[in-house]
Amino acid sequence: MCRSIKTLRPPALPEEASDEDIHAAALQYVRKVSGFRAPAAHNREAFDRAVDAVARATAELLGGLEVRGRPARARSADRT
Repeated sequence: MCRSIKTLRPPALPEEASDEDIHAAALQYVRKVSGFRAPAAHNREAFDRAVDAVARATAELLGGLEVRGRPARARSADRT
């Protein structure tokens, strides 16, 4: 587990996670999985696509969660 990825849902994060929070978590995840902090030029496109895909999936997940009786938030699945 990448310890620098923080929990993005309440109550760990008191307000809704920002696009920047989601992107930062996605970037940390892709860095951990790929083993690259900064990929070489020939891997940059694949790396960036992966970050975008993970960020979209994260936004979708957070938008669908019901936390301690709170209704799911209406979030856009295309946030990145």
